[in-house]
Amino acid sequence: MKPVERQKQIIEYLQQNGKTSVETLALHFNTTGATIRKDLSTLENNGKVLRTYGSVVLATNDEERDLPILSKSFINLEIKKKIAEQATTLIEEGDSIIMDTGSTVLQMIPFLSPFDNLTIMTNSLHIINSLVNLDKEYSLLISSGTFRPKSGSFHGTLAESTFENFSFNKLFIGADSIDLHSGLTTFNEVHGVSKAMCKAASKIIVLADSSKFGRRSPNIVCPLDQIDIIITDTKLDKEIYQQLLAKNVQVILVEA
Repeated sequence: MKPVERQKQIIEYLQQNGKTSVETLALHFNTTGATIRKDLSTLENNGKVLRTYGSVVLATNDEERDLPILSKSFINLEIKKKIAEQATTLIEEGDSIIMDTGSTVLQMIPFLSPFDNLTIMTNSLHIINSLVNLDKEYSLLISSGTFRPKSGSFHGTLAESTFENFSFNKLFIGADSIDLHSGLTTFNEVHGVSKAMCKAASKIIVLADSSKFGRRSPNIVCPLDQIDIIITDTKLDKEIYQQLLAKNVQVILVEA
């Protein structure tokens, strides 16, 4: 197979399977690791993939990452559901929690039905509507602010100041990218409300599938030393897993 054809098929494979190791690609294409690494170097130089710790993921630009929230919800949906279900095991009856606008956080809502006494605050209209449909007598709060249609959420100084007036037990927050040096980062310039959420919560719990690790977006939401728990999947690179533990971050893995 010619390199150009194999590189095209590598892109197609990553679109279907997500983050993949070099060894897996070598076995799939019946070639050597050196050949695959050469292909990946070409693809990376062309901005098609991002290589991280022996694995590779598709590169995404800001426009692709900033999809409407309901579109993002269908990406890696089964993994997101498993992460979300695991996240709800960390909730206790009577908790006060913040839920951010992330598509993985949105998947938590069906798993909240066993709880009867929760106080939940969010800046997401989608989350509020979904919580209302649960038909539970929760105490629901939504921030003020400037409405952003693409994410279905409220942002800006008004939204930020709303969270500054409250204190909650736990924050459940998604991620665009997680960097071992910078922490939780995002490409979104309207990230001030996410930072305000982090300050308003006693415990920060991050929900992110393994493809989000080893990347760094330009805006820092929260450094790693402030994150209490990360829930991700078993495709997380082992070296990244060990480094997170070394930084005193509890990591919970769900089966990929």
